[in-house]
Amino acid sequence: MRLRALRRDRAYAIGPELFLYERIFEDCLERIALHSRAFLSTLLIGCPDANWSARLGEVSALVDIVEPGPLFANTAGGSAIIEDRWEPPAGEFDLCLAIGTLDSVNDLPRALQAIRYAMKENALLIGAMSGGETLPRLRSAMHAADQVMGAATPHVHPRVEAAALAPLLTACGFTTPVVDVERVQVSYTSFEALVRDLRAMGTTNVLDARSKRPLSRGARGAAAAAFMNHGERTVETFEILHFAAWTPSVGASAQQG
Repeated sequence: MRLRALRRDRAYAIGPELFLYERIFEDCLERIALHSRAFLSTLLIGCPDANWSARLGEVSALVDIVEPGPLFANTAGGSAIIEDRWEPPAGEFDLCLAIGTLDSVNDLPRALQAIRYAMKENALLIGAMSGGETLPRLRSAMHAADQVMGAATPHVHPRVEAAALAPLLTACGFTTPVVDVERVQVSYTSFEALVRDLRAMGTTNVLDARSKRPLSRGARGAAAAAFMNHGERTVETFEILHFAAWTPSVGASAQQG
């Protein structure tokens, strides 16, 4: 988790790449607008763009921000947290947006339980995270690099599968979960261009079990060749799991969207 925070701080320092984050955030705003109710207090988890707070102010009277990257958190006027070690206030928020960080926590059920604890009854959780089919071309490229290096090491954080997310939300205390899968395809002219994007997103390898040895020139060349083996451009896929769920309404049957 310390390395994850450093990766997000590096993304802040070099200038964050926001095209996927912004796509998710806009989708969340559109989905929130479909609900004909006012939200008084909102929790935003993950905020690589400090302008998001003001944009959320159009749908909520109060917005609190928590963020795993200290520099992003400070710029947005929020707090730096680790989602699965966080002890939030109880029952404070009637809306929570979780934007692109829950896929890299160590204990996703614990993180979801903490979010549930922070929410009021009949409150809406909405957000998105990377799914299990993200970056297939990169995984193939790194397999080619491992063959040159002579050892297989983990390169990509384990991600939840789409079919497992709704049951997990239910198990963590939410009701009526809905999960949609979006596969965003991005065309790249080189392996290095993808790596630059991932660094600027703060999403490069943060696993404790990763190899501490830098790739050799031969291994990097093998990865680049494997990534580009279909021609001058390679289409990489980011699988985005959009999710929404509600907290139960105690003692009443509430209308939930």
